[in-house]
Amino acid sequence: MANKIRGRGVIAGVALGRIRLAGQNIDGYLAKYQPEAVEVEVEKASDALIAVAEAMRERIVRLQEQKMMAQAAIIEAQRLMVQDPMMAENIAGKVAEIGNAPEGVMEAAESQARVFEDMQDDYFSARATDLRDVGKRIAKYILGVKEPEIGSGKVILCGQEVEPSVIAEIPTEKIAGVLLGSGSTTCHAVIIAKARAIPTIAGLGDKIDGIRNGDYVIMDGGRGDILVRPSQQEIDDYLARMRRQVELASRYQALRELPAKTKDGHRVNIMANIGTHMDVDTAIKTYGAEGVGLFRSEFLFMGHKDIPDEEEQFRAYRGAVEKCQGRPCIIRTMDIGGDKPLPYLHVPPENNPFLGWRAVRISLQRRDIFMPQLKAILRAGLYGDVSIMVPMIINVEELQQVRDMVEEAKVELAHEGQAYYDTVPIGVMVETPAAAIMSPILAKYADFFSIGTNDLIQYTLAVDRTNATISSLYDPFHPAVLRLVKNTIQSARDNDIWVGMCGEMASDPYAAILLVAMGIDEVSMSAPWIPRVKEMIRSVTLHDAKDALARVMKMEDGHVIRKYLRKRFPGNNL
Repeated sequence: MANKIRGRGVIAGVALGRIRLAGQNIDGYLAKYQPEAVEVEVEKASDALIAVAEAMRERIVRLQEQKMMAQAAIIEAQRLMVQDPMMAENIAGKVAEIGNAPEGVMEAAESQARVFEDMQDDYFSARATDLRDVGKRIAKYILGVKEPEIGSGKVILCGQEVEPSVIAEIPTEKIAGVLLGSGSTTCHAVIIAKARAIPTIAGLGDKIDGIRNGDYVIMDGGRGDILVRPSQQEIDDYLARMRRQVELASRYQALRELPAKTKDGHRVNIMANIGTHMDVDTAIKTYGAEGVGLFRSEFLFMGHKDIPDEEEQFRAYRGAVEKCQGRPCIIRTMDIGGDKPLPYLHVPPENNPFLGWRAVRISLQRRDIFMPQLKAILRAGLYGDVSIMVPMIINVEELQQVRDMVEEAKVELAHEGQAYYDTVPIGVMVETPAAAIMSPILAKYADFFSIGTNDLIQYTLAVDRTNATISSLYDPFHPAVLRLVKNTIQSARDNDIWVGMCGEMASDPYAAILLVAMGIDEVSMSAPWIPRVKEMIRSVTLHDAKDALARVMKMEDGHVIRKYLRKRFPGNNL
């Protein structure tokens, strides 16, 4: 019998393959390296930075030609790290100090990575992984180390952290799955895996130590189950499931151009969450997204020593809007700070960062950050259907202040002779219990609502969603969460504004049934989940959905609710 372990299912799908441990160890190469004179070592490091940046540029072009835009964007982010003058300065200083080019590069990258890790945030921990990856790539260039060949058959990449460059460089047809010891779902390895729809499991922790290089493994990316060294019977069972998975993928492909419409004609718009304008093509052309329901603008603020200027932001927003080709593009203003501060914000340490100085609270106090962003979005509004979405609003006063600053931005643009779109809608991201409870009032002042369930759930249930110890308590089907969502949707209906959802709950097919019954207009999610949700919506009638909602709202436990929905609507089970 196989050794059975379980992690956190991140990307659904069943996969079989042999383990390839990610993160090639170069300690042996470093030990054998013979440094030359200090000035020669510094020059080697400098030359390596140039060569690696050029190799990455060529890789980006190849990925773009293959329409692999998400991967190209991630390699581009790493290329910017390689070309960052601060990184070059740190590397040169460290190499000069120790007189060893590859070790100096690795130490400089590690020093910068630790700064990000100390921020105690999933997103910035993922950026720490990128820095280590970049440092390793540069060191390997100096050492002349090549990546090992994969050979025949598919591999399952496995490691505490899988370097983004490793997964980006391996052809999709060669990767069966990804296993991660870390719990991060925002790391670039996971983002690339999502773009390629590669089954992925995270949060294995030290359980990953029981998996050896070359082990044959079966994994279920939906349930988080892993069978290490399975028996033939177990292999046969999972091969049957994989055949069903292929059939399901074919069904999903056929859904791409079809609307998310119930059997009796009720329509819901399905949108995509993106982090860069380069994600738009994949979301629309591959998965059938009807627009962008959430553009996470904070990605533009990462990796900078200072605030990105209006022009840089304008180019990024315009790029996304133009790629939408008339479809909606909802741009969320910078959602950062507190738990994930940027160096140039100079945020002091906070005892409760999730309850601290973040999102709109920073924007309203830092005109130097907020005004360039608002002006850039208003200018991008000339190129398509653009909306502004404001995160972490908890009262009417904040929303009114945002509206006032938008009007000021228009005045500044007019004074500067810049063209802009005058009637960009301004919406509220409902992601706190305060906003949900106040939704009947906020709806009088907002042009739309988008429910951000990631924070709404953790604030409502007092559960840190990144804490693996209590992750089982983080439940989108908890009756308290469902009541807040239902009340928010009703508030929007009562005030004739549209309402959507952009949190992870939107990507759950069973939640989609309840949301349709509640009267939601739009759901936005990571693009690979779109076909699964669309199929569920198309498989039910509005009458059945409303009947299920009426029964669910009388139930007292989230686990009971989920079990009931799975039993009543079994068609979407893999």
